[in-house]
Amino acid sequence: MPRERRPVWERRDRAPGEPPRVIIIGAGVSGMATGCYGQMSGLETRIFEKHVLPGGCCTAWAREGYVFDYCIEWLIGTAPGNDANQVWRELGALDGKTITNFEMFNRVVDEDGREVIFYNDPDRLERHLTELSPVDAPLIRSFCRDLRRFTEFELYPFLTPPPLQSLRERLRTLRTVLPRFRLFWRTAATQMHTFADRFQDPLLRRAFRNIFFQDPETFPVLPFLFNMASAYHQNAGFPQGGSLGLARSIEDRYTGLGGRIDYRSRVERVLVEDGRAVGVELKGGERHYADHVVSACDGQTTIYQLLGGEYTSPRVERLYDDLIDRPGILFPAVVSAFVGVEGEFDAADPHSSTYLLSEQEAERLPGALQPSLVVQLRSHYSEGFAPPGKSVIHCTYFSDFHYWAELRSTDRKAYWARKRELADFVRTVLVDRLPHLRDRIELVDIASPATTLRYTGNHVGSILAWKAFSDAEDVANELIAKDRMRLPGLAGFWMTGQWVGMGGLIRAASTGRFVTQYLCAELGLEFRAEESDNVEPWHPDRLGSLPQLDQRPVR
Repeated sequence: MPRERRPVWERRDRAPGEPPRVIIIGAGVSGMATGCYGQMSGLETRIFEKHVLPGGCCTAWAREGYVFDYCIEWLIGTAPGNDANQVWRELGALDGKTITNFEMFNRVVDEDGREVIFYNDPDRLERHLTELSPVDAPLIRSFCRDLRRFTEFELYPFLTPPPLQSLRERLRTLRTVLPRFRLFWRTAATQMHTFADRFQDPLLRRAFRNIFFQDPETFPVLPFLFNMASAYHQNAGFPQGGSLGLARSIEDRYTGLGGRIDYRSRVERVLVEDGRAVGVELKGGERHYADHVVSACDGQTTIYQLLGGEYTSPRVERLYDDLIDRPGILFPAVVSAFVGVEGEFDAADPHSSTYLLSEQEAERLPGALQPSLVVQLRSHYSEGFAPPGKSVIHCTYFSDFHYWAELRSTDRKAYWARKRELADFVRTVLVDRLPHLRDRIELVDIASPATTLRYTGNHVGSILAWKAFSDAEDVANELIAKDRMRLPGLAGFWMTGQWVGMGGLIRAASTGRFVTQYLCAELGLEFRAEESDNVEPWHPDRLGSLPQLDQRPVR
């Protein structure tokens, strides 16, 4: 079937009263959010996306009737009554959807089968931990006391960038922060490693590092408390339809507002004339012109490929020349092993477990950065991920990107052989920890960091970009608050997404809101944001046709 001919946006001078045209590069969550807010605010927007699906890393794919959901583990903003939820409602991301919430954040199991369950309820958590290690009761009480304090308030500054905040917005933030300043300062200044090392029980020392499934290594205590408190309030749940379902809902919202997404449309460069971005050139030479261009794709690709490295600043160079390849600055790449299983799990089975591996087992994880494997029963998260009577498990671990990228580029046969070896190892670990799975595993599908790079373009396959609380955070925040998401010497051009606003889906969505507010301020337009009123119940069929990545199952 021939591809629909794409109408070209020709060069033109905007007539009085005619809406400004805005080209957006990338149909990830941030790009589509920019498009939604642009359409609501009277702009004429168009998104060019190189892939066949929306969402970027927020995606899924299919294999033999299974849906392999890749991104969301928890989503900040799933409960009503806070700024994060308001953003999702404006984007239609949760339209008609149920939300799955869990009583526990994660379970950590050591090599001998001893386990720690991180309940979201601070009272239940304190009882459980104290039973495990009475000698650590004072430290346990301290952590749970802080968790209770975090459950007493909600702070989600995701609606307005700092330079555009009204006095009322700033006062609201101060009323929340000032009474708790010492709590924020102390928990932000205390590294989780430092805190965990104070436990006398060796399992607790290891388990606390893995509340977020695997050890982020550079995180202080604060984000652990913040996210567990959000989960306690059912504000960190899992939306029906999962990652691609979230992206599809935002896509529906965007096109319903009159926006257009051109898929299979790779932008090769940004067109610049007299110091102003005037459009884009696609692979194959086709050119499209607009009044403004917003890049919502990989930051390094944007600056050094699409713009040829001609528009930088000390801040940009600090991020992309100095910090980007330093250890601990970017979130590590991830290996995913999706497992299709005959039969269903008991509803009481823990939805998420981190299994600490022996030294011998860890050696069998290719490129592994830590000796653990995360096992999530994804069929507990949402219906529709497996055929009737079957289930999906998602196993992950942090991995060295260069290990997989070099293997794939130098020896494709060895690359696939390593994937098969990993699939065999995952089967072994699952059957060892969950013996009832013996003879029930139907298939194992592996996605490496090289896969992530191919489909999203994210530098070194990093799904979440800059690590919060790293040296990059203050610099990235200045891109929003001081540079206003612009590059020096280049008019008509803006950057948004996780490479500007840090990782996390709510941060990606909020940067789409921020950049549109800045754009409207420059154009003298009123920024508008209205909640979607679509309440049509979600159904798995709305995921549409899913691709089969790499086209080669690993069994």
